[in-house]
Amino acid sequence: MAPLRIAIAGASGRMGRMLIEAVLADDGMALAGALAAAGRPAIGQDAAAFLGRASGVAITADLESALTGADVLIDFTRPEGTLAHLAACREFGVKAVIGTTGFSDVQKDQIAEHARHIAIVMAPNMSVGVNVVLQLLDTAARALSHGYDIEVIEAHHRHKVDAPSGTALAMGGVVAHALGRDLKDCAVYGREGVTGERDPSTIGFATIRGGDIVGDHTVLFAGTGERIEITHKSSSRVTYAQGSLRAARFLADKANGLYGMNEVLGLG
Repeated sequence: MAPLRIAIAGASGRMGRMLIEAVLADDGMALAGALAAAGRPAIGQDAAAFLGRASGVAITADLESALTGADVLIDFTRPEGTLAHLAACREFGVKAVIGTTGFSDVQKDQIAEHARHIAIVMAPNMSVGVNVVLQLLDTAARALSHGYDIEVIEAHHRHKVDAPSGTALAMGGVVAHALGRDLKDCAVYGREGVTGERDPSTIGFATIRGGDIVGDHTVLFAGTGERIEITHKSSSRVTYAQGSLRAARFLADKANGLYGMNEVLGLG
């Protein structure tokens, strides 16, 4: 069977390099393209130069060049860049795995429109473990629907540009849905000064940024006399890379549609 041909967006970044290394190590995949923003020092270099080897694929800022011959693009960049990449994927018939976070509702609608023409997996977190945690949170929220205050605490490295993280919002969204609430109506993103007594119908978010923290997420259910904490901690971006490759394989026989990691992992 021919290998699945993968193009990587953000190829000169931390996540992009992790994805390139993972693709090159996978016997069922081949690196087909490496995309970086114009002006980046890595433009023109071999995509695997950071590994001390040659892949035969040069990093480019040209979308058509990066996508020609690719089956799937994996994209962990910024919302505006991802949307431009998706438009090109639609033009060239390339499927997409999106790990980018921070999309507005309007941008999410644009992604859904692209998914009518190409197959897309989009998830705020590609980690298999995180997506299992989302299932656990649904169960916990339904069982702890009364008498428990709910807080979402997340920590990431100093370079992360959006807050709360997409994963934290996904966790809050799962909990809110299980409780029959809309996260937009019940989320509290900051507390300062005399805030008054806590509204039990709210879901609070706390954000930490510092150092090189890959990603920590905890959902706290605080009741009277007990606390339940469901936590996921990432120590390496390898988990995101491996989940992304699993998502790419899932798309191999899909013509179009917008999918999440639940479908990829068969979680229902």
